[in-house]
Amino acid sequence: MSQLDNAPPESGSLAELARRHGLRPAIARPRLPVYTRQLWERRHFILTYATSRNVSKYSGSALGQLWQVLTPLLNAAIYYVMFGLILGGSKNIDNYPAFLLTGMFVFTYTQRTVTAGAKSISGNLSLIRALHFPRASLPLAYTIQELQQLTISMGVLLVIVTVTGEYPTWFWLMVPIVLALQTSFNIGAGLVLARLGSTLRDLSQLLPFIMRTWLYASGVFFAIHDKVVNSARLPEWVATVMYLNPAASYIEWMRDILIGSHVPPRTVWVSCVFWAVFALIFGFWYFWRAEDRYGRG
Repeated sequence: MSQLDNAPPESGSLAELARRHGLRPAIARPRLPVYTRQLWERRHFILTYATSRNVSKYSGSALGQLWQVLTPLLNAAIYYVMFGLILGGSKNIDNYPAFLLTGMFVFTYTQRTVTAGAKSISGNLSLIRALHFPRASLPLAYTIQELQQLTISMGVLLVIVTVTGEYPTWFWLMVPIVLALQTSFNIGAGLVLARLGSTLRDLSQLLPFIMRTWLYASGVFFAIHDKVVNSARLPEWVATVMYLNPAASYIEWMRDILIGSHVPPRTVWVSCVFWAVFALIFGFWYFWRAEDRYGRG
């Protein structure tokens, strides 16, 4: 027998042989409806994973879960002194403490979800390589984790808003609707960043700068129209573009609900719905397209 007869078959012939006998790659990407069903079947795992991470996150600190509320409150206090008092950002804004805190809590939810989503794949490679499950479970679990933390923060926010002079109205019943739309956007954005973070090693270094720029462009510390049009003398369309920023849209709608004197443009409501639907659909599709490549290398 010649050496050619003992040579291993080429990869092309192996692939053809596998197809002929009905074999498929173990990590082949399932069809989108099948993938969606697999995610739903693992909903209990996703919820349990998110809850366990939430409990263990602050287990090593003395104050424990209180840091979920103290962190945004301390940030808001610093920004209030810097932007509200020193730089005069509170001028022409009724109830600036409620204005600032609402912006901080809403933006922090998106910021933390997107940042966590970017690390959800690259930070769990051992789990991905050891077990077979829909990889989208990880970004989803991180979003649920941040949503659980936000629930506590929103309770504190409603108390603070009431103490500062705003009284509960029927419009406050719309708060869960805004949070549901924002959660939909956060899921989509987290899925996109999860795929990018799995291959772009420098993303974790760039993300803090991106988040900080996004923070300053979302009207967290100032009224967008007053600052852009009246103070900076920029064209009206610049303010419109800033309002259409998804983070700014959710902040403005939440302020409209909680603060009686705050009236944003009606376009922010349309923007909130658009970003919620678009981000969820595109993000899920974009993440699913690379399902068979996560954990390699």
